[in-house]
Amino acid sequence: MTEKMATREAYGKALVELGGENSDIVVLDADLAKSTKTINFSKQFPDRFFDMGIAEQNMMGTAAGLAATGKVPFASSFAVFASGRVYDQVRNSISYPALNVKIGATHAGITVGEDGASHQAVEDIALMRVLPNMTVFVPADGPSTIAAVRAAVEIDGPVYIRLGRSKVPVLHGGDLDFAPGKSIELRSGKDVTIIACGIMVAEAMEAAESLEKEGIDAAVLDMHTVKPLDVAAVIKAAKVTGAVVTAEEHSIIGGLGGAVAEVLGETVPVPLMRVGIPDVFGESGKPEELLDKYGLRAADIEKAARDAISRKR
Repeated sequence: MTEKMATREAYGKALVELGGENSDIVVLDADLAKSTKTINFSKQFPDRFFDMGIAEQNMMGTAAGLAATGKVPFASSFAVFASGRVYDQVRNSISYPALNVKIGATHAGITVGEDGASHQAVEDIALMRVLPNMTVFVPADGPSTIAAVRAAVEIDGPVYIRLGRSKVPVLHGGDLDFAPGKSIELRSGKDVTIIACGIMVAEAMEAAESLEKEGIDAAVLDMHTVKPLDVAAVIKAAKVTGAVVTAEEHSIIGGLGGAVAEVLGETVPVPLMRVGIPDVFGESGKPEELLDKYGLRAADIEKAARDAISRKR
């Protein structure tokens, strides 16, 4: 049975590990420590943990102030609050001055489930990606989340780390080579390239294995960094396979699909299909049901791959 782990769990684990290594790391949360898993840090380092209450804007302003004094603050909340409710503070107090604040945004996408549209961030990548100075990580599993958190500490500037609620398959081993802005090729192929991030990387791998049975050779890229995007890898994929599919648990507008489309439109205009949430809000339901309804399954990626291949000249 495939090992599974929620990326938010890995986030909590990474914070504790790093907290023991770096006394400048501080963690802030907005009354959601049990859910974001920052509670683990609070138990180990109570003097460096600050529960800001349900006051996310204030949390971001405080994080900015701590960063200005030389601390490395991780400000955590649900993605819908860590991107939308605090946007003015993130833009003007963190991104504009390029302060060293790390935003741990858990419960992203529709797999928040029954909490419904008000708590399902399907636009957060787009919001964060457009901000100058911001790095955007969307790790696929536990090991890549730990690597992303460690990489965030090494980056001198704001970082947005998008994490999920549900357990997902572990795809990467201990030899993971995680570098910001550099995608990871999980499969090579010659017919189509599937570029995925977050929970959709596992679905992309399943789709590629299924397509192989049909005689379709699909490459899979884990695009864990949406900004800065691995432009070289996108261009190479387009030239090698001549068809591209993107897959993300996010709106098809402004996220990974939009970023890849921008690159292809300016460089190698090949057929592109975007698998993601259409221009709609989510709704309340079980995560598995919502993934089915919004077309975020391996079968949907397979169909998109066939469509992209059929459009090759």
